Amino acid sequence: MTGQKVRWGILGPGGIASTFAADLPLVEGAELAAVGSRNAASAQAFAERYGFARAHGSYADLAADDGVDVVYVATPHAFHLEAAMLCVAAGKAVLVEKPITLDLSAAAQLVEAARARGVFLMEAMWMRCNPAIRKIAELVAEGAIGDVSALHADFGLQGPFESSHRLRDPALGGGALLDVGVYPIHLAHLILGVPAFAQAWAHLTPERVDENTGVLLGYEAGAVAALTCSINGESRNAASITGTAGRIDLPSGFFVPRSFVLNRPGRAPETFEFPFSGSGYQFEAAEVQRALLAGELESPLVPHTTTLEVMALLDALREQVGVVYRS
Repeated sequence: MTGQKVRWGILGPGGIASTFAADLPLVEGAELAAVGSRNAASAQAFAERYGFARAHGSYADLAADDGVDVVYVATPHAFHLEAAMLCVAAGKAVLVEKPITLDLSAAAQLVEAARARGVFLMEAMWMRCNPAIRKIAELVAEGAIGDVSALHADFGLQGPFESSHRLRDPALGGGALLDVGVYPIHLAHLILGVPAFAQAWAHLTPERVDENTGVLLGYEAGAVAALTCSINGESRNAASITGTAGRIDLPSGFFVPRSFVLNRPGRAPETFEFPFSGSGYQFEAAEVQRALLAGELESPLVPHTTTLEVMALLDALREQVGVVYRS
């Protein structure tokens, strides 16, 4: 890092990388340094489109680039571990797109490697870095809605997706749970922590990935979370958190909210608004930069323990519904 500048590299110039790259200029001190792809032409085209200084025709060359401080790994789920380990071995800080890996074993391996190498590692769960979500967590912690009794959240994508699509490919970590179900599950984890009880049911595609999944979580304090995710129909994509003294309602797009409503008995509904430019990926990038400049090896917003706890739950739920990925 040079002064207050943080030099970014992007590994895997696909769709999610495009959205992230478009938001990076919104982050003060972010320098668009380099792009790495398995295809040199793709890397060059991406670099030119978004204003990155250099393009590399291999992931290894990006990891070896001395002008890069942190790499955003944006490949499909199944390739996160290999790409992130390459960067960690090169001493690069890493932001890995969610889910961080396909399973707990791989996630633990990556966390251990980052800790051993002494480099920053964070899962790119951008929802947890969103200003509205952070305010909600603060209000709940302060007791604004009393003791939380229930959380409801759904995330459904409009299908149908062709059998060749990555969302239906088990070799790429396909299915609703790992792609969109992580958002309801992370919201429940943020508000309620690790459940004492977890039950899931899913309808599977012919390729044996989940396309419509329901999850019920129970907690020692008495709270429940009812969550759904799907890749065969667009749901409300909304959420609510109910407590003994009120309720917080998040609108459609609860995973990247610009507002929410606090409802309490005997009071007028209170709307909290958090307008912002871009798509919302700038907040996770800003948190990475804050942590790097502070010399931290993980973020308190998405710590390693959170990543591992959520991945352990995802493993248990996938086992229940019968979705198996190759190592």
